[in-house]
Formats: sequence, structure tokens, C-alpha cells
Amino acid sequence: MKIRTNCLIAVLILAGWPALAVCAEIEPLLVIEPSKENPRNSEGDIIELKNGRLCLIYTRFTGGSGDHAAADLVMRTSDDDGGSWSDDRIVVRRPGGLNIMSVSLLRLASGEIALFYLRKTSKEDCRPLMCISTDEAQTWSRPAVCITDKVGYYVLNNDRAVQLQQGRLILPVAWHQGPGQSRDTAGVIMCYLSDDNGKTWRRSKDSFKGYAPEGQRITVQEPGVVELKDGRLMMFMRTNAGSQYVCHSRDGGETWSKGRPSNLASPLSPASIKRIPWTGDLLCVWNDHSGIHRYPAGRRTPLCLAVSRDEGKTWSKSRIIEGNPDGWYCYTAITFVKDRVLLAYCAGDKKIGGLNRLKVLAISRDWLIGP
Repeated sequence: MKIRTNCLIAVLILAGWPALAVCAEIEPLLVIEPSKENPRNSEGDIIELKNGRLCLIYTRFTGGSGDHAAADLVMRTSDDDGGSWSDDRIVVRRPGGLNIMSVSLLRLASGEIALFYLRKTSKEDCRPLMCISTDEAQTWSRPAVCITDKVGYYVLNNDRAVQLQQGRLILPVAWHQGPGQSRDTAGVIMCYLSDDNGKTWRRSKDSFKGYAPEGQRITVQEPGVVELKDGRLMMFMRTNAGSQYVCHSRDGGETWSKGRPSNLASPLSPASIKRIPWTGDLLCVWNDHSGIHRYPAGRRTPLCLAVSRDEGKTWSKSRIIEGNPDGWYCYTAITFVKDRVLLAYCAGDKKIGGLNRLKVLAISRDWLIGP
């Protein structure tokens, strides 16, 4: 079965999203609604295959909608730039334990595709796994555990795996619990690094907690990393302190500067940052709570984007992608394809639940870059 874009536009209008339906520069491509059989569809990533086909892999829940409910990883493909999509095909079945979720797809320098995801064996054992495809996502290697030195509950968000220019792979994670240890919801941030294309991994020299400038501990979770033009890395983290916190590394992720608040005001919700291939600038997608747009306190809305032309020091005035005050927009995957950027993200609301609907839309290069 194929799902057509014009049908999606009609659905969006009925759902109260007319702005997207009439804006030619922002095109909805796919909406995967929750159902009785699949009460949550979320946290995915998109990659363009060598033949131009789009490949989406996301988490399809079958045992409820909570973060520990049973779920598998499923794939949909599109051979017409997102105009229509195939039916689901299971890529990885839940092997037992709690679930598997949070997909990152990465085109390696070798040309292979790496698939990363979390395997939640228990509330004390959640670690990322890695599979490789040498045939453009048709088949995958046996999964290998990326963190083997210390068992624990490590969170790696979707679309977070990065390969640096010199080849190093980086997985930025937040640790929350180990066997026999109490839960640390505030998080401990670290990276796992590989210099042999994922065959072996080691923990970064630094692992750190988050602190406000006044000295009190804050929550730091769901980190992401982007490589800067001067070779440094910039890490961004969601916090409960009113903004994304940022720190930097000069040695490929081994050690990090002290985390500090950024001018990306936000609720306790993750941001996504990637480099725009057409301009070399940085793109950020997040819930802007700076006050320039209306927002209800504490909710993950509106979904906005902004561009930085100075490597993350400052950001342009944000523009709204979705602004439903009852919406819940987060866990965005960013993929640049041809002359568009594709966003895959959770787009729930109070009625169906914040994380239960997965949405894919395309933004034109011209609208993204702006005047």
C-alpha cells in the first residue's frame, strides 16, 4: 500500500494544521498515527540510499506507549522523494527484555550504512548497538554492543551518531543508572569513541554532571554533537535550566569544557543541530521558549528552526515550523536530500499523547536559507 501526499494534506487540514497544508515551502510527506495495534510510532531517522530512494527506520510500539513498552524497529521506503511510502517492514525485532528504540542512521566514510539503536534489557541495562549494511539497507549485520566496559542505562537519542572528518565515530550519551545503583535522573554526560569504524569503542576521558553558573546541580540529558569548522566539537544538551547547555572539545571528544547556558532558550526538551551542506551554516531545530513566539510553559511547542553563521555563537531569529499550543514536538531527525531538508519527529498532542505520532515533512532550500 502507498500513502499519497495529497491525502496527507487533507488529513492535516482536518487535524487543524492548515498552515502546513497551504505553505508550498513546507510539505508534509508522511504522518504515522497511533492505533490499537501500534499505540506509539516515534523516534526515527531517514537516510538517502545510493539509488535516490529514501529510507525511514523508526520505532513501532506494540505493547503500550511508554518508553519501556515492547517495540520493534521497522522500515518504510519511498522511491518518489517522499510522495508515497511502502508498508512497514520489520528490520530488528525486539530480542526480549524491555524494547529497542531510538534509531540513528549514518553513512560511513567507507560507503556502508551504520544503524545504531538502544536495546533496553532492563531499567539498569540500556546500551546502544550497531549494525552495518553493505547492500543499501536490504540486509544488516548481527548487532554489536557499543558499550562493553560498564553495564548501565545509557541514553543515545535518535539521529545522534556522528563521524568526524578524520574518521572517528562518536556516540554522545547520558548515563542514568547502573546495576545495584539508584536512579540518577539528572544524568551524567560522556561520549563513546571508535577509531576503527565501530569494531571497538572506548569511553571518553571526561564524564560530567551539569551545574548552573551559581553552582547548583541541574539536569543534563540527551546530548548531541556537531563538528565545527576549526575542528572543535560542540556538544548541546537538554536541561531543566531554561536553555540548551553547550560545551566544546578540542581533542575529538575525549575532554570537554565546562557546560554553559546557550541562547537557545528551551524547555526540558532536546534540540537537533546539523550543518547545512549548501551554505556551511548550522541549522538548529528545537522548541524556542525565548519569548519571541507564544508558548505554554513547560510544553514542547512551538517547533522552530534557526540558523547560525558563526559556528553556534549566535542564532538567527527563529521561525515556526509547527505552533499548535497543544502540540508536543521533539526527537527530530534532520536529513538533507537534494534541495530540501527532511525532518522526522514526534508530533503528538494532548489528545493522542505527546510521543505517539511520527511525522515527516520537507522544507525547501529557499525557505530554509531565507532572504
